[in-house]
Amino acid sequence: MKKTKKQKEAPNILASFVKQRRKMTKISQVELASKANVGLHFVRDLEQNKPTLRMDKVNDVLKLFGYELGPVAVNR
Repeated sequence: MKKTKKQKEAPNILASFVKQRRKMTKISQVELASKANVGLHFVRDLEQNKPTLRMDKVNDVLKLFGYELGPVAVNR
């Protein structure tokens, strides 16, 4: 899937956060997927900043690190 210009420029904060936390806790993508009860493919998509992800599954991953999704103000 080809990313739009906006997607290329947008910071991948969520992807970076998950990857950084996973590495800090010294677990593999396979272990993260297992612990969060999501598929390995989902973890890879999340860490690669795929533009469409299920929020419930994102929250399943974030809960392992003590976080969850929430509203964020948009700079316009």
